[in-house]
Amino acid sequence: MRTLTLAAALALATPAIGQEVNVYSSRHYDTDDALYAKFTEETGIKVNRVEAKADELIARLEAEGNNSPADVLITVDVGRMDRAEQAGLLQAFSSDVVEQKIPAHFQHPDNLWFGISQRARIIYYAKDRVDTPPATYEELADEKWKGTICIRSSSNIYNQSLMASMIETHGEDAAREWAAGVLANMARDPQGGDTDQLRGIVSGECDVAVGNHYYFLRGFSKDVDGLTSGIDNIGWVWPNQDDRGTHVNLSTAAILANAPNAENATKLVEFLTSDFAQEHLAVQNHEYPAVTGATGTETTERLGEFKGDETTPTAAFSRNAGKAQKIFNEVGWD
Repeated sequence: MRTLTLAAALALATPAIGQEVNVYSSRHYDTDDALYAKFTEETGIKVNRVEAKADELIARLEAEGNNSPADVLITVDVGRMDRAEQAGLLQAFSSDVVEQKIPAHFQHPDNLWFGISQRARIIYYAKDRVDTPPATYEELADEKWKGTICIRSSSNIYNQSLMASMIETHGEDAAREWAAGVLANMARDPQGGDTDQLRGIVSGECDVAVGNHYYFLRGFSKDVDGLTSGIDNIGWVWPNQDDRGTHVNLSTAAILANAPNAENATKLVEFLTSDFAQEHLAVQNHEYPAVTGATGTETTERLGEFKGDETTPTAAFSRNAGKAQKIFNEVGWD
């Protein structure tokens, strides 16, 4: 197996042939080496991996055009995969394995991509300052939370997907009202990543925060500056358990339109649904498997069971992406 930097991969002048598969991935985990090594062990197919940010990979794929050596694209969210779809970079594929293992709401309706792991966006709160935290995303817009909320910028793809789900559930007008309400309740201007929102609770700058679940769990598995020292005072809520369920984004995989090794690419994406791959993907980043019943990681047990949103198709996150950003801009959520 070869792991290539983006710069080194520029040396690939012609499409790869033979028993290999070329992966462009925005996952930045060294432990993925073991995942691909297992695939090679089982199939004899060598994996060549290029890692970079998703937008950089998409730009590269567009520049390479028909001469791209890439077979598979892996992203850490549906929104970035949507950008690849809109650019015409993906091809539909047929796989009984994927169809049987991956829930329908985690698949693109035209089989252009599917989810390989789940990333839940949940509500956090300061235990010593909040007696009854918001139980739903909708409650974040209630004026009772004025001056208490920390949340990332509107350019963040996780917030864009959450907004897209609000549009799908409530319509554009209600989603706009919600965004304006959350903006009015912010304790500070949007800044930083999800870990910074949790740090805001520890520092006392905010009482409520929104972030993906695994940023919180990292604070238990290693010493995260500004988080771990105060993590015992942070509580969490699985939002909307009495109605549609918690918003879940996905790490996704797709076969590229100009894949020179399409057959090997299909074998790889099917491998990503295997018990080994699902457990491996989950353990690396404290994520939840996409395959129903697959074994997750012990650290996720800390958060308990939850009902994910199975009524809002994840494809809606990409379908409503443009509307989501437009609403954010209109209400002034930077």
